[in-house]
Amino acid sequence: MKLKLLLATLFLSLFHLLAAQQKNKTENVILITLDGFRWQEVFNGADSSFMRQQAYLKDPNIKRKYWRDDRDERRKALLPFFWNTLVTQGQLYGNRTLGSKVNVTNNQLFSYPGYSEILTGFADNERIHSHDKIYNPNTPVLEYLDNQPAFKGKVAAFTSWDVFPFIINDKRSGLYVSTGVAEVKGAKLTEAEKMLNKMVLNLPNPLGDIRLDAFTFYYGLEYLKKNKPRVLYFAFDETDDFAHQGEYAAYLNSANYTDKFISELWTYLQSDPKYKNKTTVIITSDHGRGDDAETWKDHGQGVPIADQIWLAVIGPDTPPLGEIKGDSQLHQNQIASTLGALLGIEYKNEKKPGAPISSIVYK
Repeated sequence: MKLKLLLATLFLSLFHLLAAQQKNKTENVILITLDGFRWQEVFNGADSSFMRQQAYLKDPNIKRKYWRDDRDERRKALLPFFWNTLVTQGQLYGNRTLGSKVNVTNNQLFSYPGYSEILTGFADNERIHSHDKIYNPNTPVLEYLDNQPAFKGKVAAFTSWDVFPFIINDKRSGLYVSTGVAEVKGAKLTEAEKMLNKMVLNLPNPLGDIRLDAFTFYYGLEYLKKNKPRVLYFAFDETDDFAHQGEYAAYLNSANYTDKFISELWTYLQSDPKYKNKTTVIITSDHGRGDDAETWKDHGQGVPIADQIWLAVIGPDTPPLGEIKGDSQLHQNQIASTLGALLGIEYKNEKKPGAPISSIVYK
C-alpha cells in the first residue's frame, strides 16, 4: 500500500514537472481586482434583502435590472460576461455552497494587506497592517517580472486608489503606475486620452480622491492599445467604496459595469494578433465582507468571514472547467506564482510564495 502511494506521488510530481516544462501559450497576463466585491453576489447575484439600502445614490430601477427569481438568471443579469463567457471558457472558484473555497491568508482582512498578498504571494502581518502610504518592503510579482529581460518596460498598472504606488512600490521598481484623480502625461497622447484628461478633473466624483473606475479602465485600455504591455494590472475600487457607504444599488451598478469593462477588454484582446489566444486574464478580490444587512458594508478583523474571496481565470492554458464544484481550497497567496507560471517564470520572493494553482496552469 505504501509503495502504491509512493508511486502515485512520484507520478503526479513527474506529471506536473513535465507540464511545467512545456511552453505555455500564454505570453501576456492581465490581472484585475474588484475591491471588496463579495463572493455572495458573484455566485448568487443581487441580494433582495439589501436593496433598500440606498441613501444618496439611489437607483429606482435596481430590482428591474438585477432581480430574477431564478438564481442562475439573477447572477447573469448582474455579471453577464462572467456567466456567459468566462464560465464557459475558463474557471471560477469560490462558491462555498458547492464546496469551492478561496481564502486570504493575512489576518488583517482589509485592502493594503490583501493587495500585498495578491502581488507578493505571502502575508506580511508584521509590516503590512495599515493603509498608511508606506512603500511595500516586499517585491511584487509585477516588479519581479519587470526585472526579467523579456518583460522589461512591458509591465504597468492602472489603479483607482492612490495607495497603489506604495503597494507596488513604483519608487523602487520604476514601474508605470497610473492612479488617483490625475491626468495622464506624455508627449503622444491619443485623442481618447486627451478627452479623458479633460473629464477626469471636471466631472463630479462622489469618491473624492479615488478615481472613478471608468477612467481607470479607459486610460488602461488606451495604454494597452498604444504600448502593448505583456503584463497589465487593473485595480478597480468602487465596489468597496459604495459598500462602506451602504449604497447597495451603486455597489451593484459598479460591479455590473466593471463586468462590461472586462467584456470590452476581452473583445479587444481577441481582436489583436498580439494578444489573441496568447493572453490570460485573472480576476479576483482583495478581501470579502460580512453576510448580513449590516456587516456586508464592512470587513477587517471584526468581520472574520471577510477572509472569503473568489477567483476567476480565462486564457489559452486554462482548461474550461467552468464553475468549480466539490471540496477544494485555494488561497490568495497563490495568485502571484500562478501569474508567473502562466508566463513560464518561477516567481521567487523574500518569503516563499504560495504554490501555482495547477488546475489553472497545467492541462
